[in-house]
Amino acid sequence: MSIRALILTAALVWPAVAPAADPMSAAEFEAYTTGKTLFYGVNGQIYGAERYLPGRRVVWSFLDGDCKDGVWYEQNGDICFEYEDFGPTQCWRFTLGPNGLIAEFTSDPGVAEFYEAQDTGGEMQCLGPKIGV
Repeated sequence: MSIRALILTAALVWPAVAPAADPMSAAEFEAYTTGKTLFYGVNGQIYGAERYLPGRRVVWSFLDGDCKDGVWYEQNGDICFEYEDFGPTQCWRFTLGPNGLIAEFTSDPGVAEFYEAQDTGGEMQCLGPKIGV
C-alpha cells in the first residue's frame, strides 16, 4: 500500500482527538514505541511520521522525503525530542487512547494541541542527501 493510500485510509478512520487522563511514563512510552513507525495526524489529516529506534533514537519526517534524526528523553514527566538541524526541543505528554497514542504539545503552555498517532504498518521514505543545493 502506498503512503498516499495509507494517509487517506487513516484520515478517514481517525476521529477527532480529545485529551486523555493518564500520561505515559518514559518506560511505558519506550515499550510502546520502540520498533514502530507511527503516523501522526490532527483533525483527521496525517502530517508526519516518526520511526522509533532502540536507544531512544528517532527519525522524523513530514512525509516529504526529508528525514531528521533525533533522540527523545523524559523531562519533568514529558517526553522531549531533539533533532539535528530542526529547531528547539519539543516536549509532549503522551497518553494511550482507543486508536493509538494521543500527544499533547507541552512546550508552549498557551497552546493546547492534540495529535493522534497510529502504527499503520506503513513505511516512511527518506530520500538521500541533497547534493549541490
